[in-house]
Formats: sequence, structure tokens, C-alpha cells
Amino acid sequence: MFRRAAVVLSMLLPLSLGACTTSPLGRSQLALFDDSQLQQQGAEAYRQYAESHERETGAVADYASCVANAIIDQLPAGKGPDNWQVGVFHDETPNAFALPGGYVVINSGMLKVADNQDQLATVVGHEMSHVLADHANERTSTQALTQSGLGVIQAVTGSGGEQLATLLGAGAQYGILLPYSRKQESEADLLGLQLMARAGFNPEASLQLWQNMSRASDGNAPPAWASTHPSNGQRIQALESHMGEAKQIATQAHEAGIRPNCQRPGSS
Repeated sequence: MFRRAAVVLSMLLPLSLGACTTSPLGRSQLALFDDSQLQQQGAEAYRQYAESHERETGAVADYASCVANAIIDQLPAGKGPDNWQVGVFHDETPNAFALPGGYVVINSGMLKVADNQDQLATVVGHEMSHVLADHANERTSTQALTQSGLGVIQAVTGSGGEQLATLLGAGAQYGILLPYSRKQESEADLLGLQLMARAGFNPEASLQLWQNMSRASDGNAPPAWASTHPSNGQRIQALESHMGEAKQIATQAHEAGIRPNCQRPGSS
């Protein structure tokens, strides 16, 4: 029974190996899906979110756009979508996310956690990095391949396949899907750190942002091994280890006259 499952699963391996790409940080990635399809899905997801949430306008929207545009203006040529859309929506949950095609969503609650332009740049740079690193394709591909493997096991193992697939499904969740997600989050942290520094923002503000996020979570975060994200402490440690390089990038930006000045609503 197990031999048959192993044989059929081995047939899936060439598919995964033949669809490997490389992330901006040199990590091998799985990419099974066409980018245009994912971009269409990203556009539709953004439309649905915009329809279900009240959009922030005026000074709040201008502030977020100022931060985002400062980063977009300094993106390497030819990298990422031709056009980005950044929307701020009324939602007290301190959250933000990015979608294929260049759609960035910021909840108004995040502006209460990010105290200044540099901390908000940490958030925006992180989310843009997910798009630049093609993380949506990788995550979708990994999930699809994992589910295909579990389906094969169930098909070839007969009546006992459902129980085995369930057990292996738990292993896939904690041994494959969550670690991949954490790798993507860590990668987006470091790429985002570079992006905000290139745009002249203070990279050290990233440390304070994640300290703020830790306080906002009120100690309710799951253990790191069971989470889609690294712990806030792990993120801070990783950022600190790359801070010297980031500060050099920011210094070079300042010497080139790149100094963003986005005024947070309500600040003097």
C-alpha cells in the first residue's frame, strides 16, 4: 500500500522540479500557475474587498499614498507590476496585505499601530515584497501540490486511505505549508527593509513597528511552529541582523537627496 503511494507521489516530483524559480533573495520557489491568472484573481479579490469595506479618503488616504509612492518610485526598473493600487479601508483590525497585480490593502487600524511614516513604510514595503517575490504563486503551488499528493494517497490506499491522508495532512500543514509561509514572511521582512531604506525611510523604525505589533496582539499569538508568521521576536532579531546593511542603503538614499516627508494625519 505504502509502496504504491510512494510510486504515484514520485510521479508528481518532476512537475514540481520543472516549475522552480528563484526568489529575489536566491531561494528556490515553486511556481505552477500563470502570472496573468493570478493577477486577475488579485484584481477580483481587491474589488470584492473594496466593495465590502468603506474606503478612507482625504488626509488618511493621501498619507498612505505618499508612503507607498515614495517606495514605488525607488523600485528597481522592470521589477513588479507597472501600476500599483494602494487602498486604505475602514477596519479597526491592524492588518495589511498585498495581492498579485500590485494591489495593496491597508486597514485603518494599522495606522494606529504604525506611529509614523517610517513604521508605515515597514508595512507597505513588506506587503509589496510579497508581490515582487511572487509569493502568491509559490503558496498556491505548494498547496496545490500538497493536496494532489494527499489525494493520490487516498486513491491508492483504499479504505484506509482517508485516515492516512488525514494524518499526513496534519504533517503537511505543520511540516510543509506553515514553514513555507514563515519563509515567505521572513523574506518579505528583509526585502521590505531594503525597499524602505532605498526610499529614504529610517529602517530602524521596523524594529519599533514589530514591537508595537507585539503589544497589539496582547500575547494572543500562537506558538511560532503553529503560525503562518514568525513570532514578533524572531522578526525583530532577523531585522537587527540586517540593520547595518539597511542603514547604509538609507544613507546612500539621503546623500542622493531622497528624503520622504509624509505627514501622518493628526501629527504636528
